[in-house]
Amino acid sequence: MSDSAKPVALVTGASAGIGAVYAERLAERGYDLILVARRADRLDALSGKLAAAHGTKIDVVAADLAKDADLTRVEQLIRDNPAITLLVNNAGTSTLAPVAKTSEQDAAAMVALNVTALTRLTYAVLPAFLARNEGAIINVASVLSFHALPISAIYSGTKGYVMNFSRGLQQELADTNIRLQLVMPASTATELWDLSGVPLASLNQSSVMSAENLVDAALAGFDKGEAITLPSVHDAGLWDRFDDARSALFAATQTGEPAPRYRAA
Repeated sequence: MSDSAKPVALVTGASAGIGAVYAERLAERGYDLILVARRADRLDALSGKLAAAHGTKIDVVAADLAKDADLTRVEQLIRDNPAITLLVNNAGTSTLAPVAKTSEQDAAAMVALNVTALTRLTYAVLPAFLARNEGAIINVASVLSFHALPISAIYSGTKGYVMNFSRGLQQELADTNIRLQLVMPASTATELWDLSGVPLASLNQSSVMSAENLVDAALAGFDKGEAITLPSVHDAGLWDRFDDARSALFAATQTGEPAPRYRAA
């Protein structure tokens, strides 16, 4: 990786959908890019387009982050490149089906990509960010981070991890100049739906947001300094009330005495 005079953003899952739109928007904002995804042909096409349109310097990394060897390679790339100032943890996968009808391979893939890869890449970028007290991470989770459906137990579990991991790390970084934004999209028009087993065409189309609108809203939230961005939620106070209720519930657990309803009569 050659030195860059511009800030550098690394975007995972960049070959299509949300990741490709992040790449385009960040190129428009003056970032040079490192684009990571499995499909090299799509990355090459996108990088050519963005380089021609914006003069962006782009490094393409074909890697399957669910595979340990590829993930290790990207981790090392991050550690070796101090020019990276923004990490967009966007790569993810979903199989939407009851647990008993989900293969072990599909379940393991969701954990490997949605949980393990996101965690390890965050670990990889943090030392340089902490050393210079500057940098930003965007973790793309889901509204299923705080909700589960009969077909989303595993997916919701992995995205619930992303939410709680991000919230805890935000508190760790509160006294630094390192930012972490947690983005929680609802239904978004990407290929992930058809790959999940629930076709996009089967959804109520009025509830589906375009990837472009999703990323534009997320970046508007990033510019506002939001820690949590729910692009489709019009009443921002809903999150505040939800988070306050979670905090109140946790506070209520902090007693060594069983609740009266569990005591023998």
